Amino acid sequence: MSDKRYDYVSFICRAEPFHVGHKEVIDKALELADTVIILVGSSNQPRTIKNPFTFDERKKMILNSYGFGALGAINSNFQRLHIVPLRDQKYNEQSWASSVQSIVQSEVTKLGWSDYPKRGALIGHVKDESSYYLQMFPQWDLIEHAINEEVNATDIRKIYFESNIRYLRDVVTPEVYQFLENFSRTADYATLAKEQAFIREYKKAWEAAPYAPTFLTCDAVVVQSGHILLIKRKAEPGKGLWALPGGFVGQKERIQDAMIRELREETRLKVPSPVLVGNIKDKEVFDYPERSLRGRTVTEAFYIELSAGKLPAVKGSDDAKEAKWVPLSFVREEEMFEDHYHIIQHFVGNVGAAQ
Repeated sequence: MSDKRYDYVSFICRAEPFHVGHKEVIDKALELADTVIILVGSSNQPRTIKNPFTFDERKKMILNSYGFGALGAINSNFQRLHIVPLRDQKYNEQSWASSVQSIVQSEVTKLGWSDYPKRGALIGHVKDESSYYLQMFPQWDLIEHAINEEVNATDIRKIYFESNIRYLRDVVTPEVYQFLENFSRTADYATLAKEQAFIREYKKAWEAAPYAPTFLTCDAVVVQSGHILLIKRKAEPGKGLWALPGGFVGQKERIQDAMIRELREETRLKVPSPVLVGNIKDKEVFDYPERSLRGRTVTEAFYIELSAGKLPAVKGSDDAKEAKWVPLSFVREEEMFEDHYHIIQHFVGNVGAAQ
């Protein structure tokens, strides 16, 4: 029987990037438990300035920070860490909670336990309303452990893409600093720095507004014969990512009219507008507060299901570099713009079976 207070402690974080605040929490968890399960969120997101690093890169950051010593000896804590991916579920909190439970159960089963040990806990800090998720797991003790308020991943990313990496020496581990230094010489970094500059200038244009703006957009979820109509974005933000056809609603437009206009402008879809309107099967508002890098953006998406048959011709135009009918089984979250993967899931159900 271990003399630790818990058999395992779970820690949910995004680690974008992993910093000394995260390490302080994990160090505390290691004091309290034999095993620490780190669930790394946003694990299947494409590279953006909010999610610049892949799950594998973030896992490497953490392991390297607890890794080999100067003489090649493995840090005693290295093998006590179980680092696993956790996908976002922006519009289904209960599904997300179920994923957390399933992942933790899977990890403790690998350790030889047939079921949850009695001594399990979740570690985190109830900072504000955004920390409510910590209350979703009453089966585990909640260990309150505040992250250093002076260390903020959002600020770290901003400095990283806008300023000088030298300013980050004291807020990330030496291993993470080395990773960031190497990454700053890649083409991916250059792309993200350009996106950061675009977002900075975009938000600057609204600084003089008396209130923080809320933008209204529309999206078209067009499905036919097991395929969905997608576009590849031509410009920032999300340049090169696949997206639903859509855009901003004009001042004198109804939302549905704007959706049909954007759909036809971006894809040149060879289907008459009355047919498109007549095949609208459902619609829904998607308003996750942080769904867009540009700021508070609410979208209404329309689900259009066309009759089975030959796929109509499409061609990328306007803001779309390319328009394409994609088999539903090949829709990949890590290639999709903003929350469009989750919007598709809402109407169609599970997609991306080929992943």
